[in-house]
Amino acid sequence: MSTSELDWSKSSYSSAQGDSCVEVAVGEQGVRVRDSKDVTRPHLAVGRDGWARFVGFTARGVRAE
Repeated sequence: MSTSELDWSKSSYSSAQGDSCVEVAVGEQGVRVRDSKDVTRPHLAVGRDGWARFVGFTARGVRAE
């Protein structure tokens, strides 16, 4: 599946201008993340398990040091 076929979503916390945000798209093989300001740049692909761990850490406010 090409990135243009994915359903990209912005965070509800994105500013009204949408200038400081990332977009995510969930696909069969994992989650893709891209810069909303320049969607032509390469995106980051993460497996579903890795994404779930990342979201869990951020929800708990855990910071990597």
